[in-house]
Amino acid sequence: MPSHTVADLLRGLAAGDFSSEEITRQYLNDIEQRDGHYNSFISVTAEQALNQARAADAARANGEAGSLNGLPIAHKDIFCTEGVRTSCASKMLDNFIAPYSATVVEKMAAAGAVMLGKTNLDEFAMGSSNETSFYGAVRNPWNRDKVPGGSSGGSAAAVAAGLAPAATGTDTGG
Repeated sequence: MPSHTVADLLRGLAAGDFSSEEITRQYLNDIEQRDGHYNSFISVTAEQALNQARAADAARANGEAGSLNGLPIAHKDIFCTEGVRTSCASKMLDNFIAPYSATVVEKMAAAGAVMLGKTNLDEFAMGSSNETSFYGAVRNPWNRDKVPGGSSGGSAAAVAAGLAPAATGTDTGG
């Protein structure tokens, strides 16, 4: 991978420089090896991600690639994802498996995005430091003594650490 930017990855995928499965494996490996330093992910959906990556590669080979085809991304754990734990970083929802997917999840999947997993956040997205998660505080990859900020700090930390090229987030405060 020449770069972790979304634009460079999409260009490389379209040119056949690498497959979605190859870059998805690399991101999953990076998450496994380095996320312990940041606590940016609550759940990693490795098997699902690899299946989605293979499907994206097949779609591209058949000329049916969506606009985000094969791009690995992460979703903030406040967005329901059908069949996947959606905890909102709360002990109360620790075992909740969403029966449907949020619109943003559906639209990104329809465009061919590959979900690496669900990122950490302030519980129920109500906070500004990312220190109130049931799963522990998220650490800023640029300075682990600082907070990543916002309720979407897990998404921000994952992207800043190079564990995902893009991630969803929200703006609770407006």
